[in-house]
Amino acid sequence: MCKSEKSIYHRKLWEMKVKFLGGSKFKNSLVSRSRMSLWMIRAMTILLLWSCFVHLVALGEMWGPRLLKGWPSCFNHGHDFPMAVAQDMASLPMKIALPPKRIYQNNGYLMISCNGGLNQMRAAICDMVTIARYMNVTLIVPELDKTSFWNDPSEFKDIFDVDHFITSLRDEVRILKEVPPRLKRRVELGVYHTMPPISWSNMSYYQDQILPLVKKHKILHLNKTDTRLVNNELPVEVQKLRCRVNFNGLRFTPKIEELGRRVVKILREKGPFLVLHLRYEMDMLAFSGCSHGCNRYEEEELTRMRYAYPWWKEKVINSELKRKEGLCPLTPEETALTLSALGIDRNVQIYIAAGEIYGGKRRLKALTDVFPNVVRKETLLDSSDLSFCQNHSSQMAALDYLISLESDIFVPTYYGNMAKVVEGHRRFLGFKKTIELNRKFLVNLIDEYYQGMLSWEVFSTTVKSFHATRMGGPKKRLVIPNKPKEEDYFYANPYECLQLLHENENVNSLDETK
Repeated sequence: MCKSEKSIYHRKLWEMKVKFLGGSKFKNSLVSRSRMSLWMIRAMTILLLWSCFVHLVALGEMWGPRLLKGWPSCFNHGHDFPMAVAQDMASLPMKIALPPKRIYQNNGYLMISCNGGLNQMRAAICDMVTIARYMNVTLIVPELDKTSFWNDPSEFKDIFDVDHFITSLRDEVRILKEVPPRLKRRVELGVYHTMPPISWSNMSYYQDQILPLVKKHKILHLNKTDTRLVNNELPVEVQKLRCRVNFNGLRFTPKIEELGRRVVKILREKGPFLVLHLRYEMDMLAFSGCSHGCNRYEEEELTRMRYAYPWWKEKVINSELKRKEGLCPLTPEETALTLSALGIDRNVQIYIAAGEIYGGKRRLKALTDVFPNVVRKETLLDSSDLSFCQNHSSQMAALDYLISLESDIFVPTYYGNMAKVVEGHRRFLGFKKTIELNRKFLVNLIDEYYQGMLSWEVFSTTVKSFHATRMGGPKKRLVIPNKPKEEDYFYANPYECLQLLHENENVNSLDETK
């Protein structure tokens, strides 16, 4: 049989087999199977790529890269990321891979009751998480202060994202929302040891004196938490964990963060904005005894308030002497003069991050006459938007905190807890401009100007020159042995966490000189 005949024979044989097996149905089955295989390959490829993307995002959320590189903003959005893409991504039900749990032998349970305002408690929580980690104990979600001047009933979960707090730190320390059921009855009956730790202590104090108490009683309650850990002379890994808790572990609730984004968006639509932490509030003036610029009735009112709170220990205060020492918040009048001397554009938006200003519009007039675009959260939002945090000072302070981080310039008129913690956070975000006013220098210079001893040109030039190096840039903390209150506060300048930022700046400066 020739080749052509053989080929014809085989073709007919194939057609008979196809016909016997179902003809066109068999052909369609083969095509269908090949299409199914192709679809499966594509689907598996997409799932694999998506899995890789999710893990990359998870790694981006992790401690190391963000701490060393800094974050673009507190709201996790970059300016070069398209808004439409960001909105699309937000709508996807993406799960972030959690860090692995740290396995360790639990030495007991640590309960803490924070004291003070929001930012004093924030720093304390960072310290207590760090202490719990290095004592190998289980931390119970902190209890916030409800008995101080502000009388805020907010729980931890009302201000911070408690689930994120627990899961984001689980590779360092075990955190529970409440004590285990087997120990709950003991807590309800008050059968546990409670005490205030010594202020400004180092880690050896907690290892040698506090840890044995935890092991003995199984549950230890620390009823004071402010400034209970030293600023300096701690291992770098301890300092970096304090930073990690502050900049990553403590995230505000979605409701507060969303409101913060709205306020920033409103402000950004009109251009750059400056946040003024004008700490000219009644409680601050009463506590500090500062009454410069107040009338006699106001001085008496502030004195009555100071005597009404027994934990404000200093009662007899010389207001003018304190002011001369730089221990008083700047008044609205002094603030307006200082901002003008610094060359701040009179048309810039000024967002006041504070509670009610003492003296109201009458005292604010000195500021608004010079800077007419002064706004507050109450003027930018409807009352219904703020209803959930009305009479909750810590939630209001959380909103101000977020807006302060996002501002082009941050200017505190008193160096309290919010001023310090925001300053440190802005350094972490890339050394964002924070004007650190020297009140002692300013009030004496202002008095000389008012007395006609200085011209405006000399006054303004002197203010600018003095503050040229006080703009929130890189620097080491001032260390004063045995005087922790007088040295630089860790949370105002956590430079151990900014090491690579320093190195990058040095490299850039070297490149520019080549």
